[in-house]
Amino acid sequence: MQPSAAPAASPAPGERWQEVLDNIPALEVLIETMSITAKFGGTSLADANQIRKVADIIKSDPRRRHIVLSAPGKRTSSDKKITDLLYLCHSLANQGLDIQTAFGPIKQRFLGIAEELGVDEMAGWLAEVELRIADGADVDWIASRGEYLNSRMVARFLGATFIDAASAIRMAADGRLRAAETYQLLAEALTGDGLFVVPGFYGADPSGHIRCFSRGGSDITGAIVARAAGDQVYENWTDVPGLLMADPRIVDNPRPIAEVTYREQRELSYMGATVLHDEAVFPVREAGIPINIRNTNDPSAPGTRIVTTRDSSRHAVAGIAGRVGFSNVYTDKALMNAELGYGRRMLEILEKRGITFEHAPTSIDTMSVIVRDEEIAGKEDLVLGDIENQLKPDRVEIDSDIALIATVGEGMSKKVGIAARLFGALGKSGVNILMINQGASEINIIVGVAASDYEKAVRAIYGEFVKPA
Repeated sequence: MQPSAAPAASPAPGERWQEVLDNIPALEVLIETMSITAKFGGTSLADANQIRKVADIIKSDPRRRHIVLSAPGKRTSSDKKITDLLYLCHSLANQGLDIQTAFGPIKQRFLGIAEELGVDEMAGWLAEVELRIADGADVDWIASRGEYLNSRMVARFLGATFIDAASAIRMAADGRLRAAETYQLLAEALTGDGLFVVPGFYGADPSGHIRCFSRGGSDITGAIVARAAGDQVYENWTDVPGLLMADPRIVDNPRPIAEVTYREQRELSYMGATVLHDEAVFPVREAGIPINIRNTNDPSAPGTRIVTTRDSSRHAVAGIAGRVGFSNVYTDKALMNAELGYGRRMLEILEKRGITFEHAPTSIDTMSVIVRDEEIAGKEDLVLGDIENQLKPDRVEIDSDIALIATVGEGMSKKVGIAARLFGALGKSGVNILMINQGASEINIIVGVAASDYEKAVRAIYGEFVKPA
């Protein structure tokens, strides 16, 4: 029998530390390969001083290598938006009118910023754009020039590589993103060292024609770039500190939301609580890349992180958001539940009148369909007539001036008594509940109240779930 081998001696403490130190260069290489997409909105780029702030933010973290920019935003409330002026240029050119009333302010704005930043090429770039507009360029090409010019200027100021979005972001003729092709082209274009600047808001179809996203679409571009580059985070820099748990116009100093899931953000965004384009979450959500909303004017603040999952044990409710301006199309009919196709025909009546619906809570003999006031305005009598003729209800009416309030949180379904607390808070405040919608989403309770009770209701719900610090 052979004697067993002696166990290997454990390394001495000093040797263990040496092993850690030997691996530090590899760790540094790993950190250096990580990168961040940073998208800056119009208010962050409104003038030369703001652009210098942006440059300082970019330089403060070497991982910020992929930069997406909007057109310059408003400096004051009286300013005209660059994109609005560009749309006006298209309208004037289409009518054979002089475009200078619209293009003059654009030219003055860009030349002023470029002079302060020491970018000499702006006059030539503007001349090229002006000539194309006068020659009848299409509306999307013209509308995209604010982002294009701003990104070329800032790229030159930063010493960065400029990537025209038209060369790497592929869109179908109807404006839909051709995702697989786009991610491949962008990944190739973003290869290499240094900074890369990509204009937001637009791409190009396979024939090379510019196609724009909807307004605010630079947020979408940022998400696309982050996804294509495989970045560790998508930073969205704007003029607010992130998401708040309630509307600050209604609740005094509402608590900031440190972390919110994609699902929670989607629900809050639907009710109007957003600083991010609705479609911007999808490219990064699919890849599990977190979004960090940050404030350009307070870069040390952590902002709000939008993530796949969060620990909801401490804060079951993520936020409260709402909107006024809804109507309830209400029908009552005995044995409605036994009538085949009643709900379908009800929704078809609205569809044929060009009205989309928001919610449709029902009971055994009643059905309510919540629609936006502006969609049904002027069509009330037509809708009532259609319902009377086709569904023959015992009672039908349309109630307007309704507000909807959503209380949102991933942790609500795991905690007993959340709904009771919400309804109790409204009762104590003297708010009558007109409609309740829960169950369609396990993370959301929506209540309908009279528009006159809207602000009181929001304050009551916030006060119930957010205790003073």
